[in-house]
Amino acid sequence: MTESGDQFAGTSARSTKHSPRVDEELEHEIQGMLKAEHATRAQEWREVEPVAEGDPDITADPAGTLVGGVPVGMTEDAVVARAELARWLTREPFPGTRDELIEMARDHRAPDAVVAELERLPEGETFERVGDVARALGYPTET
Repeated sequence: MTESGDQFAGTSARSTKHSPRVDEELEHEIQGMLKAEHATRAQEWREVEPVAEGDPDITADPAGTLVGGVPVGMTEDAVVARAELARWLTREPFPGTRDELIEMARDHRAPDAVVAELERLPEGETFERVGDVARALGYPTET
């Protein structure tokens, strides 16, 4: 092999993990997906199972609004707020008081907005779960 410039000959043209033959096989395997924009596997068991009929679509729209999955009696903003609280409050502090929840959120490096929401909680109450925290903050919950 010869060197051209400051690059070793052939390094950009071949993979360091596979042989050229295997690289070509892998490229051929994904051509159907690239052209058809969906999986083209022959084995059905390898496909992702679709959402069952009647189940809500639990995907998120790239624009930021939720598509399906919003419980009756709640708004999209309430779902997002409760999810953000649940993200930073694990099961460890429950049941817990306002101060314990704030401390746990800070330990998990929660954003200032989440800590500020928790600081609005009434003092002297014990909260059993994230739903109790959301209700105490005035967010609507499922009916």
